[in-house]
Amino acid sequence: MFEQLKKALYFPIASYFRFFAKLRLQRWNPKIIVVTGSNGKTTLLHMLESQLGEKARFSHHANSAFGVCFDILDLHRKTMQTSEWISLIINAPRNVFKPLPKEKIYVVEADVDRPYEGVFLATLLQPDVVLWVSTGRTHSMNFDSLVTEGEFETVEEAIAYEYGYFLKYCRELAVIDGDSELESDQVSRTKAVIKIITKKDFLKQYAVKKEGTTFRMQNESYSFTGLLPEEIFLSIAMCKEAMEYLQLPFDPTFASLQLPPGRATILKGVKDTVLIDSTYNGNLGSIKAMLAMFEKFPAKEKWLVLGDMKELGKEEKEEHELLAHMINSMDVKRVILVGKAITKYTLPLIKQKIHAPGFEKAPQALAYLQEHMSGGEAILFKGSQSIYLEGLIEPLLKHKEDAEKLPRQEQFWNEQRKKLGF
Repeated sequence: MFEQLKKALYFPIASYFRFFAKLRLQRWNPKIIVVTGSNGKTTLLHMLESQLGEKARFSHHANSAFGVCFDILDLHRKTMQTSEWISLIINAPRNVFKPLPKEKIYVVEADVDRPYEGVFLATLLQPDVVLWVSTGRTHSMNFDSLVTEGEFETVEEAIAYEYGYFLKYCRELAVIDGDSELESDQVSRTKAVIKIITKKDFLKQYAVKKEGTTFRMQNESYSFTGLLPEEIFLSIAMCKEAMEYLQLPFDPTFASLQLPPGRATILKGVKDTVLIDSTYNGNLGSIKAMLAMFEKFPAKEKWLVLGDMKELGKEEKEEHELLAHMINSMDVKRVILVGKAITKYTLPLIKQKIHAPGFEKAPQALAYLQEHMSGGEAILFKGSQSIYLEGLIEPLLKHKEDAEKLPRQEQFWNEQRKKLGF
């Protein structure tokens, strides 16, 4: 009952903040670049930040109907408590008239968690540029009803159509993944100039080493210290297109790039292990990309620690079964599975040659890891944020101060992990 009420009130309450955000946006009048898609949005946002620096304002930690409105209005949630809403409601009209940001470019990360969120944000922002980096089954449980009601044949089409509103309301330039039929199908909805990025035309070589990853694209090579998946070539190309549109110099070294926690961060673990932290979040698309990268990573023995993929609705069983097929094609020694769905649907399909224990909650998996790690393993951690796999990594760190490099270190999340048993 409470969840149904929250869903019913989501957009009516968000519209209150949208009204004032629109007024402030009209006063500010920046050039707006929207970064959107199912996976890779935040990495692309940080790539753009490394190029633009202080020339632009960035919507860090804000990509929903509420988050973007709050970011525009300079409203901040601190405690995540219900009582905060009173001050947010009161301050929204006041903040319309606060001093405006000095930056003339606004780079916004925009997500589509539910039907109407795309059109809600697209009509608010009416972006000059849209960078649509990916499309997949994220938050698909919220779109199942559109398929049931016959509006779309598949949930993927429903999600892509909602993202397509950013193309519809784009004013000047839209850059898309040309290898995605779902994105290509939405191109007819826009009057903006369309730039299509394809793997065949842009990516010439991709290499993974212990020190990082290298992309050779057309006549340029790009090297990163992080373990970025092959699909990041799209973000590199889109970043370059955005800089050309803005008529600003492009730095191929990405010298100022600082990726946020939980995006394939390489950490030193106990017993000379290598811990690869990709725990920020996880859906089939992002997990597939990280598994492909991990296959190329040089290591004498590889382990996977994978958690549930959440908010999949009717697609939950199929997505977790597809994950099992991906795992079976890999050369890995152990796969530790954490969560109800992944142990129910993925675990039974794992080949017997792979040691694959399953645990309902992350704290239960810690003892197994500590007992069976012999030394020198490379271990990739990936799963939805509500599985809290970062809680598994912290006790395994060689340098305990590296815990600050893990995602969700704020007080709210620390308390959630304690409730779980960490």
